[in-house]
Amino acid sequence: MTVHVAAVDLGASSGRVILGEVGRGVLRTSAVARFPNDPVRLPDGLHWNVVELYQRALEGIALAAREVSGELAGVAIDAWAVDYGLLRDGRLLGLPFHYRDEQRVVGVDLVHQVVPQQELYRRTGLQFLPFNTVYQLAADPWVACADQLLLVPDLLAYWLTGHAATERTNASTTGLLDVHSGTWDDELVERLGLRRDLLGRLVDPGEVVGSLLPVPAERVGVPGLAVTAVGSHDTASAVVGVPIQTDDAAYISCGTWGLVGVELDKPVVTEAGRAANFTNEGGVDGRIRYLTNVMGLWLLSESLRTWERAGSAESLDRLLASAATLPATGRVFDVQDPAFLAPGDIPARITRWYDEAGLAPPASRPALVRAIIDSLAQAFADAVDRAETLSGHLIRVVHLVGGGALNQLLCQATADRSGPPDRWRRRRSATSSSRGARPARCPVISSRCAAWSPTPRRSSGTRPGRRRSRSVGKECPRGRPVPGRRPRGTSGSSPCSPRDPRTARPPDRGLTALSGSISPARGWP
Repeated sequence: MTVHVAAVDLGASSGRVILGEVGRGVLRTSAVARFPNDPVRLPDGLHWNVVELYQRALEGIALAAREVSGELAGVAIDAWAVDYGLLRDGRLLGLPFHYRDEQRVVGVDLVHQVVPQQELYRRTGLQFLPFNTVYQLAADPWVACADQLLLVPDLLAYWLTGHAATERTNASTTGLLDVHSGTWDDELVERLGLRRDLLGRLVDPGEVVGSLLPVPAERVGVPGLAVTAVGSHDTASAVVGVPIQTDDAAYISCGTWGLVGVELDKPVVTEAGRAANFTNEGGVDGRIRYLTNVMGLWLLSESLRTWERAGSAESLDRLLASAATLPATGRVFDVQDPAFLAPGDIPARITRWYDEAGLAPPASRPALVRAIIDSLAQAFADAVDRAETLSGHLIRVVHLVGGGALNQLLCQATADRSGPPDRWRRRRSATSSSRGARPARCPVISSRCAAWSPTPRRSSGTRPGRRRSRSVGKECPRGRPVPGRRPRGTSGSSPCSPRDPRTARPPDRGLTALSGSISPARGWP
């Protein structure tokens, strides 16, 4: 017997609705709707058009229901982190601000005047990013008017069900959650001058938020359809789908951002971790995602948008094919430079970076794309090394997931820069012996080979005899393995009253890419 579920997956540049069929020995997914996520610039700053996203998501859920003649068992939503909607009496007080809105950064100093960054890290375990929710709230003039805050996926769930709740993995990205207890840090909230009742009740992945209200239910055609919380931070859902079988594995969840790290049972809240800007974010099954943010494919997508705005749009496939014929970039640039954070002319900023460093900039668009790919790959490799050192976990396997896994050149460049060839040879040999047949030379394994490990493990995060179905987020009462899952053990005047809140690398390491096919590495003996 199988059930059908719908997943609304909202990314920073696009969204989609996925129809899934799940059962014993069965896991099938298909995209029934795809739509762009285009921010809107208003006089007061850059915003997310969440009303449009809600409409497109609702249309996608209705399409999913029609595909299975109304036999839809549930719906869940994930999205990016940190951004939020403010409500009063259930009404949204304007479109949520975009985390790339330049005016949000003024909140950093306002918060640190009250709570130093070092103390914030000890309490929340969260890396410093100038757009963390806690900083955005300090710069948001509408906070004094609001009686409720909901993160983006929770806001859409509220519009669908009428029930307000904050899913815990996404709450961990706000800078207001106690990293040790997993609950709101009431003392911190009070010190920052925020109302405690602004922050809603916390729910865990697997809890039912509520059923569709009459109006969306009529639109979807499935009365009583349940909306269930999952790892609503998209990275939490991405990481929980990685086929990690042992504790010596790291992940790179690559999309608009590249999230690089490991999964742990407990947070690592050290000064070294804070200085390296590593974060402790909540994961499914009570795990900790110990990771750091790398700029990601934003650099590539914003470059394409720049050329399109200039009237000379480029094909990404053509650029990547041309870039692949070029030699590897000799001098990569710092993808973490704050100059690359805001929307705008990324190619010009990259050229300026090379000029200021006294280096020759990329001479063509394919060369610039190659520089972006190689620079990201180097940043990913460096982040894996730091994750190993800071967490104390030996890393032998790296899984690359997300949209970036479709980028063959990026996967190969990451593999090439993550260790010398002898490490990959030993990894290939180990893989061969476990499968009984010699694999391809390339250490980057395609999605058809990714889940080769024959021995599952149960981490301390899972109770014996019970496993979680990540597709619907519910416990499997019979403890049956679920296919496809690994066992786990603005600044400005306020309209109301403005607030002023007072290592060596391991001997062998392999990389798996969970989608796409990767060509053999070149130049290896």
